[in-house]
Amino acid sequence: MATVKRLCVYCGASDLVDPVYRAAAVELGTRLADAGIELVYGGGRIGLMGRLADAVLQAGGRVTGIIPAHLDNREIGHHGVNDLIVVGSMHERKQLMFERADAFAVLPGGIGTIEETFEIITWKQLLLHDKPIVIVDVAGYWQKLVALVDHVIESGFASPRSRGLFQVVDTVDGLLEALATAREPIVEPEARLI
Repeated sequence: MATVKRLCVYCGASDLVDPVYRAAAVELGTRLADAGIELVYGGGRIGLMGRLADAVLQAGGRVTGIIPAHLDNREIGHHGVNDLIVVGSMHERKQLMFERADAFAVLPGGIGTIEETFEIITWKQLLLHDKPIVIVDVAGYWQKLVALVDHVIESGFASPRSRGLFQVVDTVDGLLEALATAREPIVEPEARLI
């Protein structure tokens, strides 16, 4: 079993969304704190990101936020987290989030969340890591994204094994169960690309 001490969560910075998505962010934050799992996230104080971080903090958990200076300068950074790391670029942000995480979860979000999700899946496909990736399909939000991946596979641009690079669950409970039952990550240098 994989030991997940730090979970990187990708999610949206908008609060003008269905309340079910906001509730999922709060539930996940509370549950992470209760489980003793540190949150690693994009460092924002707004939208689902802010709600998630606040819920972890309110439940007594630990939060590390990683934010580029250009966003922090626009007063988007959450200066109430345990550790807010300000970096020079989006690339540095994503690299540091990757390095600090034992696993990745994806809540509803926008184009930036989609980009982060595909990047971390691609890194796994390229054998740069073997950490668990779990998409939390709250109220069916990610169904079209999963359908797109299936379309790519059906069209011959990816191997059917690519679908095994990530899991999809419907709830926060499903996410926590997936993390609890994930196998220990291994990356074999001689492994072939998927």
